[in-house]
Amino acid sequence: MKNSSYLFVEEDKRGRFFVIICKGVTLLSVSLLFFMFLFIAKESLIFFQNTPLRAFLTGQRWNPLATPPAFGLAPMIAATVYVSVLATVIAFPIGVGVAIFLSVLAGNKLPNICLPLIDLMAGIPSVVYGFAGLLIIVKFFETHFSFSSGESILAGGILLSVMILPYIISTCHESATKILRRYKHVSTALGVSRWHMIRYLLLPSMSKALFSALILSFSRAMGETMAVMMVIGNSPIFPKLLHKAQTIPGLIALEMGGAHVGSPHYRALFAAGFVLMFVLFVFNTLFFIIEKSLEGDA
Repeated sequence: MKNSSYLFVEEDKRGRFFVIICKGVTLLSVSLLFFMFLFIAKESLIFFQNTPLRAFLTGQRWNPLATPPAFGLAPMIAATVYVSVLATVIAFPIGVGVAIFLSVLAGNKLPNICLPLIDLMAGIPSVVYGFAGLLIIVKFFETHFSFSSGESILAGGILLSVMILPYIISTCHESATKILRRYKHVSTALGVSRWHMIRYLLLPSMSKALFSALILSFSRAMGETMAVMMVIGNSPIFPKLLHKAQTIPGLIALEMGGAHVGSPHYRALFAAGFVLMFVLFVFNTLFFIIEKSLEGDA
């Protein structure tokens, strides 16, 4: 009896210690994120004291070496949203379709082979994706469509869609599997066909997971740097589908190393990062509001 009581006390101590560790790590993570946000905001506010926010957001010319220097971020904002939306539009229906196929139609063996490979795709470094995109997508455009340069918004969108596919497939497959555990035997007993079940039961029940996958993939696409930078051309001009462009993460990655600390160029890049964070916050907030409104209607 004493031994069992001792074991319960020891387990309780370990459990409390684990909870304290988890709370400490969570607090540390939130604190680091908060201080990073404050640092970026501080550098940005110093920049906006000398450069009007409207001119920074709507200006179409970026030339830090000009006299006076020009810091117009509009082409980079448009390119970032353009390539992210394009990638999400390509990847989302494919990802949902693959998730439903693996959950409903593929049987038992194929998902056990495919899902680990899909998870592995998410762990491949972005520079590897960028190198593959440069050799395959860009080269394909130059060879088969006679483009002077295959680097373009379209190349970035296609490459980025491949990179965000694992997030969409994993999120949707997990949700579909949980729903099928509850309703598959009932629908089979009632004689409901698989296509009818997918259309009228599975997809409506997956609405929350679909929006979560959409938010996750879009946010991932907007923050991607290296892979997109390698195939998009990095020209700070207003984006067109088959032309070169430059995203905000690519701009920061390319120019931060050459910007003098404390210079207007240095602070302009921090301001660009702050704008990217704000755009992501706005999009995520809108998606969250839409998701909650759909839950309320349901």
